[in-house]
This record gives sequence, structure tokens and C-alpha cells, in this order.
Amino acid sequence: MLGLAAHPTFAESPGAPQGSRVQALVHMVRQDCGSCHGMRLTGGLGPALTREALAGFPLESLAATIYHGRPGTPMPPWSAMLNEAEARWIAQQLLQGFPEETTTPHIQ
Repeated sequence: MLGLAAHPTFAESPGAPQGSRVQALVHMVRQDCGSCHGMRLTGGLGPALTREALAGFPLESLAATIYHGRPGTPMPPWSAMLNEAEARWIAQQLLQGFPEETTTPHIQ
């Protein structure tokens, strides 16, 4: 599997994270998001975040949920940890199928 940063959609996105920030965001999704959405993102306290589960959800809606959270639900805002471009990048990763833990993103 090609690394995430090598994929045209991710590498060319305006404001897409680079280098060690990609690694930090991948770790955040696996650990922090995984604590509620399941370590394999197949669901837990929160819904599944697999490509199949998210099919049909608009990118901008997912990015807004990541950035602003969902009031009245356990989904917190991540705006203190991410900027909006990073929230969008994570949403793109999820829509494409977030990589398995054994996959290490290629850092350019």
C-alpha cells in the first residue's frame, strides 16, 4: 500500500500536514479516536469510522465534526489539538480507509 502522503489526494491538499505532523496525527487517530471508536475504528462508544461506515458522508461535514465535536454527545471538539486543515486531512484519511496499524505513512 502506498504511503498516505504519497497519495495525490492527500499530498496536494492545501494545508495538508507534512513530516512528523503526519505521524502525530496518525497516532492521534489510532489512540485518541480509537479509545471511543474502537482501536480498529470499527465502533465502540462512538460509531465505526471505517470507509464503509462513512460512505456517503460529506468530507466537510466529517471535518467539522472532528474540529467542532457534536454538542450533546460524547464527541468532543478537537480544535485545541488540530487546525481546520488537519481536521479535513483526517476526514480524508477516514473516507479513504484509515491505514492498518502495520502501515506506516510515507513521510516526504
